Amino acid sequence: MTSRPGYNNIIRLTATPEAHASGAIVTAVTGTGAVITALDLVDPGHETVKLDLSCIVRDSDHVRDLRDVLEAIDGVTVDKISDSTFLIHLGGKIGVSLKAPLRNRADLARAYTPGVARVCMAIHENPADARNLTIKRNSVAVVTDGSAVLGLGNIGPEAAMPVMEGKAALFKRFADVDAWPICLDTQDVDEIVRTVEVIAPGFGGINLEDIAAPRCFEVERRLREKLNIPVFHDDQHGTAVVVLAALENSLRLVHKEMSNLRVVMVGAGAAGAAVARLLLGAGIKDIVMFDSRGAVHTGRDDLDPDRAQLARDTNPHGHTGSISDAMVGADVFIGLSQPNVITTEDVAAMAPDAIVFALANPDPEIDPVEAARYAKVVATGRSDYPNQINNVLAFPGIFRGMLDANAHKITDDMLVAAARAIASVVSDEALSTVYIVPSVFDPAVAPAVADAVARNVRRG
Repeated sequence: MTSRPGYNNIIRLTATPEAHASGAIVTAVTGTGAVITALDLVDPGHETVKLDLSCIVRDSDHVRDLRDVLEAIDGVTVDKISDSTFLIHLGGKIGVSLKAPLRNRADLARAYTPGVARVCMAIHENPADARNLTIKRNSVAVVTDGSAVLGLGNIGPEAAMPVMEGKAALFKRFADVDAWPICLDTQDVDEIVRTVEVIAPGFGGINLEDIAAPRCFEVERRLREKLNIPVFHDDQHGTAVVVLAALENSLRLVHKEMSNLRVVMVGAGAAGAAVARLLLGAGIKDIVMFDSRGAVHTGRDDLDPDRAQLARDTNPHGHTGSISDAMVGADVFIGLSQPNVITTEDVAAMAPDAIVFALANPDPEIDPVEAARYAKVVATGRSDYPNQINNVLAFPGIFRGMLDANAHKITDDMLVAAARAIASVVSDEALSTVYIVPSVFDPAVAPAVADAVARNVRRG
């Protein structure tokens, strides 16, 4: 069975002891293709028993099929079905905890009135003290307008909340950063910029998330001009950092140099543009990009200002042909677009020891198994294949480093340093074609990234 991550269900059943003992329940469930992970007796009885059946299913339709086959068993009733993914979202995934004790009147007087007034006046006299005397030094705003949430599209601010909460949970889990979901009920650039500007005093950094291109470029650009704290669009720069880290380690395997690579990229949106710019900054000279209308080149008259700049910075030989034409002899393919845009024949036509990063999610630009027939290294955005390009490797450590070093801006040098820190966590002994980036749960990743970023900030 091919299941999607997150489709785990707990089915509460009432059954007669005979039905439970007969094995009919297990036979019926496995007959649908579901995988049983537990069958627990939660309430025994003489006439009936209560059972919790935990299983992995394909999708919502599969759950309905399960209900039907279980209800068809004599002596079995389905009481309720709980989706474990929804269960962990009940009441949200994050909360606020106290760092200072509030046990008595003395504690209250120090944490709140009257003692807090002295702290307020100290900050009034020296605003820079807010960083040391409040949560500002460890706080990040995770800001979205809900216009490009995961692969779901423009679903709005309320529906974006679970993703932003998840982002905040990752910040805390991997770098002990306190992040706050800020979901804005506007998709007007001026309103977004002004809203973030007026809440910025309470934060040490801004993480923009799931804002559609090209609006995200202008929002980020204007906020970087206005604010004295780092502004980071994770869909752009987090992706770019991990792609660069993965490419660095891939080159260790194939013994090629950045400056000699020919790179084909499909996808010129937020992530694609940021990846291209960071790769150029890392020393790659020959990148040909494609969007939905073909190769990005200076002869096109349908490019917005951001893509027009990309056209000037990339495609040095003026390629105007197809993706398949560009793939001939290319060293690297990077896809940040949609499923099935290249073929096995395209990969076969690449240079020896080719590198393929097919990062469209959940369905990549080419079947990874097919790509691996001809490519030396294959990476995807999925967790069920080797070499997952996952932004969690980047953003927690990047913000940890910026907050620790009191950074005011984020630079490409910081991002390159972060990428190289991620790459360095994979030792020569561990490096292989199926292990070019570390696990997101490797405890060495976030500290290494934070240290590299902080050192870069302090060097100025």
